[in-house]
Amino acid sequence: MEKILEGLVSSTHPLPLKRAIVRRVVESAEAPLSEPQCRAMFELSTRLILQGPDPFQRQVGRQVLEAYARHHRAAFEAFFTRDLVLALLRGAGGEGPASACLPSGLDPAVLDYIQGGLRLLISCPAVLELFALLQEEASRLVGERPPAPLCARLCQLLSDFPQCLPRGRKAALGFCQQLVRSIAHFQTQGTREAELRLYVAQVSQVSGLLRSVWKTEPDTLLPSLQELFAIISSTDTSFEPSVALASLVQHIPLQMITVLIGSLTTDPNVKDASMTQALCRMIEWLSWPLAQHVETWVIALLKGLAAVQKFTILIDVTLLKIELVFNRLWFPLVRPGALAVLSHMLLSFQHSPEAFHLIVPHVVKLVKSFKSNSLPSSTTFLGQLSELIHCMMYHYSGFPELYEPILEAIKDLPKPGEEKIKMILNQSAWTSQSSSLQSCLSGFSGKSETGKTGLINLGNTCYMNSVIQALFMATDFRRHVLSLNLNGCNSLMRKLQHLFAFLAHTQREAYAPRIFFEASRPPWFAARTQQDCSEYLRFLLDRLHEEERTLKALSSSELPRDMNDESLVQDVSSKTPLSTKPSPTATEERTLIEKMFRGKLQTSICCSNCKSTSHKEEPFTDLSLAFCPPVFLENGEPPKVDNLSEGKDTSMEPVINAAFSPVAETPSDILAVGDCSEMVTNEGTPKDHPIDSDCENVTDPVECKDSLQKHVAEVTPSVIDLLNYFLAPEVLKGDNKYYCEKCASLQNAEKTMQVVEEPEYLILTLLRFSYDPKCHIRRKILDNVSLPLVLELPVKRTVSTLSPVSGVWSVGVEFSDTGENLAKKLKPSGAEEVGCSQCIPYVLSSVVVHSGISSESGHYYSYARNVSSSGSSSGSFDQSQGLALAYPQNHFMAGEAPVAAVEKKLGETEVSKEWFLFNDSRVTFTSFQSVQKITSRFPKDTAYVLLYKKQNSANALNATSANGLWVNGDPPLQKDLMDAITKDNKLYLQEQELSARTQALQAAAASCSFRPNGFDDNDPPGSCGPTGGGGGGGFSTIGRLVF
Repeated sequence: MEKILEGLVSSTHPLPLKRAIVRRVVESAEAPLSEPQCRAMFELSTRLILQGPDPFQRQVGRQVLEAYARHHRAAFEAFFTRDLVLALLRGAGGEGPASACLPSGLDPAVLDYIQGGLRLLISCPAVLELFALLQEEASRLVGERPPAPLCARLCQLLSDFPQCLPRGRKAALGFCQQLVRSIAHFQTQGTREAELRLYVAQVSQVSGLLRSVWKTEPDTLLPSLQELFAIISSTDTSFEPSVALASLVQHIPLQMITVLIGSLTTDPNVKDASMTQALCRMIEWLSWPLAQHVETWVIALLKGLAAVQKFTILIDVTLLKIELVFNRLWFPLVRPGALAVLSHMLLSFQHSPEAFHLIVPHVVKLVKSFKSNSLPSSTTFLGQLSELIHCMMYHYSGFPELYEPILEAIKDLPKPGEEKIKMILNQSAWTSQSSSLQSCLSGFSGKSETGKTGLINLGNTCYMNSVIQALFMATDFRRHVLSLNLNGCNSLMRKLQHLFAFLAHTQREAYAPRIFFEASRPPWFAARTQQDCSEYLRFLLDRLHEEERTLKALSSSELPRDMNDESLVQDVSSKTPLSTKPSPTATEERTLIEKMFRGKLQTSICCSNCKSTSHKEEPFTDLSLAFCPPVFLENGEPPKVDNLSEGKDTSMEPVINAAFSPVAETPSDILAVGDCSEMVTNEGTPKDHPIDSDCENVTDPVECKDSLQKHVAEVTPSVIDLLNYFLAPEVLKGDNKYYCEKCASLQNAEKTMQVVEEPEYLILTLLRFSYDPKCHIRRKILDNVSLPLVLELPVKRTVSTLSPVSGVWSVGVEFSDTGENLAKKLKPSGAEEVGCSQCIPYVLSSVVVHSGISSESGHYYSYARNVSSSGSSSGSFDQSQGLALAYPQNHFMAGEAPVAAVEKKLGETEVSKEWFLFNDSRVTFTSFQSVQKITSRFPKDTAYVLLYKKQNSANALNATSANGLWVNGDPPLQKDLMDAITKDNKLYLQEQELSARTQALQAAAASCSFRPNGFDDNDPPGSCGPTGGGGGGGFSTIGRLVF
């Protein structure tokens, strides 16, 4: 029979005839046969299965073998022995007649044959011996790194017959590790879709078997993953692991992410090069179709590395693989995972635009391609991509040549709001990653959740820090400074631009402004000593103005050949305090400081005898507001001019800081607004003031301390009251009579002041310090002052003039001049003017707070918010509901009801939620209610300098430039500035990484920190306690006046 069958299958007879004869041969298997006959049929069918040249012969062999083995089970059991199976698996040798049917090597057909034989013998005792053999051979076979088709067929056999899997933990573990190594050597044999699909199916078969083993033997999972990491972290360039390893990720329980990533990122034995290689290869796994959770593990590892400050690895991997991840967006099967990883990589890479700019050239092509595809999935994807692109352009504005095509491509796609963008960026930065691994690294953190940067206290420099933060939060001023082209210049404005740029873009939690401090510190300010922030602010603005004006003047003339830019700026800076040049006229180009902070005040003196009036206009940068006497608040209207001079001490006359006036060489020569060095007692304030408990001349410190609460005014004045008092008319009589040129004698007169030109930013300084002869210190007025969120400043507008002004006052006039000196400097005006009042709305932008009971000690911090001329951050308000300041000669505001009404309405909007508290290196969210209640909660903390922003200003820079590319509202930075910031951000990340590694090595021996008993968790913001905002550290604060 076997001869007939062998001749038939190899003959040239028609295929239908062959099939008919084969059917008859199969049916004859039921007839009784001798053992040699059965063996001959088994050998023939085996040879056809394993060596048949065509599918027909192999099919015939399987049919015949199955039929004869089923009807002659004992004979087949004697044929299908351990030796035969071993010979088949070994691919050679064997003795006896059966050896002629063996193939020359192992291939999937052999495994098919063995699986068929096992199925036929499943109920026979002899199969157990075969199972034991296969358990041994399975480990050997996978250790030989079989190709994907053979390995997949072996795994299918083992899946169908789990009895063939290696038994015992050691054997199972070795099998799993060998199988992982085998997968690492898989390579696809084709590029066509059908070939790729077959390859993916084969890999899935292998990874599916591993999953089964891991479930059966859980102890093999972790060592298998360790083997997996050892493979992908190998730095051997002669071997590149297969991306097929990605198929294993979907079988790893997600619950193990925290443990695995934690142990992996903190393992000191894992070198940076190995971790970088492993992460790069995991990112390449995004190319593997059907693999689930690859992006989850990649992102988890990225976050884990950020949590332990291994920023060098993150930087290298991002720059190496960001383009590969972006290119995966073209493939639908892997697009969701690729987009998730791309978003995380870009949003966390916030120290430099380098990574984002690598993919920028490819964005437009991708967007256009998906726009042409109207599938819902494409629409959803475009919306997510658009949000990501907007976030990155917001963070790295200033590259119009790169962003213009992108903006055009995504202009009709949804754009996220600014608040959402800020939230996404703040949560995604490497320095914002939180992890339980960081419990011992809490000292190394990035920006706070506010996204703002603090300023490190360099030693009693809180006066500078609070002022700088207030100026930085003055949105329009900041934008003007950042937009200046100051390349090659070493001016103070350039240093301010540098400081503003770092505050906006640094990754540091707090920045140390050492260079700016040394350049901007007034010569008479001793280093590391308490100073007046108002005096510093005036000096800074005056210095910036004089420097810009002088540089403009020098640039228009020929410069000395031996003087470079740096020496020129230093020369200008040294001469600035002594400059006596008048302010530029209306026809001259104004400096930036003039545009932002200069206003004009007109002082008029009317002779009581002849009724002639003299006028003088003088610029100012800030208004110093003295505290009004109680009678002023109680009446609710202006006191009579007869009595006003008694309540408004002329020696304490609110002085206007003449904008850019000459600055004296020594502080003893300065008598300007808010200057604490020469302040005299104000008769309108309470006589007994709180004094510093640290004062050396105080004999009873307890008495001074207990007097704090005694001097808070019963009636809370508002800033409006102080402004009304400032603008109130004053009678000049007695020793302070006015010399009238028309009368040619000293006469009683009435002096009034009116604002005739409003500044963009109105700076108000509350005169809180006066000299106390008892303690020989400048003590502080602790009266609470109500701060209106919105006020309207009355500005005099001239409708017409009958004749030109016959004369103007000398620029050298100081409002501190009194009596005859003042009278001699006045010239009568022949102009007849018709004036009208126009109320200009202002919104509170920032408040500098002084904490302490004396000017010699204490602490400065500031509240601020972003307020631009468009009101985008401050909200809109009805001008009719503003808090108007009437002209002194008309009427004064009575009571606080309008203030409370407007503030209550605005407090219900988002306005009250956009305030920040800048306390040296600490920046936190706060509210306007906290600003209002600060003095009532902490009596020593009082508002000192206020910054109001004019609304609907014409001098403001637009939030977007002409080409619409100021995405975050700020202008683009100069290249050298951006390069400096990028370099410092990289340095900061390296510092964080080094510190984290050092602490990780010392963590076991480090002792836990604790808070001593007795500290109050509710310390005020300006406190010197642990929750205060000082730049010092530790618990020892003895000997420090300002923290």
